[in-house]
Amino acid sequence: MIIQVKNLVKRYGDLVALDHLSFNVKEGEIVGLLGPNGSGKSTAIHCILSLLKYDKGDIEIFGKKMTPDAYDVKRDIGLVMQNVAVFDELTVYENINYFCGLYVRDRAERKRLVDEAIAFVELEAFKKFYPKKLSGGLLRRLNIACGIAHKPKLIILDEPTVAVDPQSRNKILEGIEHLNAQGATIVYTSHYMEEVEQICSRIVIIDKGRVIASGTKEELKAMITLGEKITVEVFTIEEDQLRVLREQPGIMSVDYVSKQLIIKSDKGNNNLEIVLEFLKANHIGFGRIYSELPTLNDVFLEITGKQLRD
Repeated sequence: MIIQVKNLVKRYGDLVALDHLSFNVKEGEIVGLLGPNGSGKSTAIHCILSLLKYDKGDIEIFGKKMTPDAYDVKRDIGLVMQNVAVFDELTVYENINYFCGLYVRDRAERKRLVDEAIAFVELEAFKKFYPKKLSGGLLRRLNIACGIAHKPKLIILDEPTVAVDPQSRNKILEGIEHLNAQGATIVYTSHYMEEVEQICSRIVIIDKGRVIASGTKEELKAMITLGEKITVEVFTIEEDQLRVLREQPGIMSVDYVSKQLIIKSDKGNNNLEIVLEFLKANHIGFGRIYSELPTLNDVFLEITGKQLRD
């Protein structure tokens, strides 16, 4: 086991940030750690890294108890935080060399690792650039290179694709999958559900400081009541017809927005057939119609609720 968190409790006065939080990360996994704002994700990561003291519980990494002075354990951990953390007065090469130097003293070995990290994030043409001259996407890639240059066995990435363009996001995700293929175990946090669904082998959802769901994306989708979302182009429909449609078997909700009928149904087998028969029986003209299986976003909203979080 790479990470074991058992009954972790962290309080800020009367606020319980982590409430007997327990989860694990196995070797070779990409684990998505998800939760609404204020759920305890960042607090959990800071505790795991011994950057924050906690009130109760046990944390082991690589089978060893994690403590602030567990430098042999920290040597094999790479951290890429949401806020870009590089030195403005150092070039791209100098930044990566500095962070790699915190773990690797041998100059020749460090140069090899720095060159590999630069090639990995494709910043060869920008080695002499200062951070203020880089675009947001290039800055993110520099941030990742600084966190992984020393070849850590465990990499924790906290929102690494925030505010980057689709091309940079795709490059970063490809890089994460490549790191995993090379043997790194990865913990990944993001609010972009499609990213988590794309790259994570297992997902842990936490809320109010505790795990509320855990499993593969298929296992999580099987936990919720939503089975299918049907969208129909409908030019006009009466309010009483919407009311009757909502009463049909298997229908969970019906919304009519911008000439689109959005129907959420349970896991029944004939939901699309029920909708089509209803439209025909009520002489309701329609255009395109398509159905979608639940996404990870649907899972997240059903499990954690739709109310706004601070």
